[in-house]
Amino acid sequence: MKKTTIIILAIVAILVLWGVTAYNGIVTSQENVESKWGNVQNVYQRRADLIPNLVATVKGYATHEKSTLEEVTNARARATQITIDPANLTPEKLQEFQRVQGDVSSALGKLLALREAYPDLKANQNFLELQAQLEGTENRINVERKNFNEAAQAYNTKIRRFPTSILASVFGFEKKPYFEAEAGAESAPKVEF
Repeated sequence: MKKTTIIILAIVAILVLWGVTAYNGIVTSQENVESKWGNVQNVYQRRADLIPNLVATVKGYATHEKSTLEEVTNARARATQITIDPANLTPEKLQEFQRVQGDVSSALGKLLALREAYPDLKANQNFLELQAQLEGTENRINVERKNFNEAAQAYNTKIRRFPTSILASVFGFEKKPYFEAEAGAESAPKVEF
């Protein structure tokens, strides 16, 4: 009887130890995803902070381009109004976030194209520095989105593997969405001079 009790207690202890370890591993992965999401939001905020300076610099030269400047300003305003709680990150919310950020990218592309119409703007040091900052920010955005997707993949894999999937479903851990390429991204952009 004693031997059977000891075996049962050992099995229960192993299962409890495994459960605690697996649960803590899932929580760690979830926190990593949320941290990476914070980094993504941080670089998008950096871009939003640069836009007013860029618009002000261009505005001094491109007084006739009011609609482009307004489009950039409005796109930035829409982008800064969207906030997503990383704990409740759904594919729909992520898609809306991506759409609004894509609008900002599109508007910035038009704004940066103005430099061709204004030769003095092309040579303006402030504009050149802001353009370089913006380019660096866009690269950071790509890196942070990639890091987020990698963290989400590791988390999603962890909660879907057996037997950890049992704990994940019991405690309500859900799959995280990924950043995806925008529609039409598979086609090379047409460049005209």
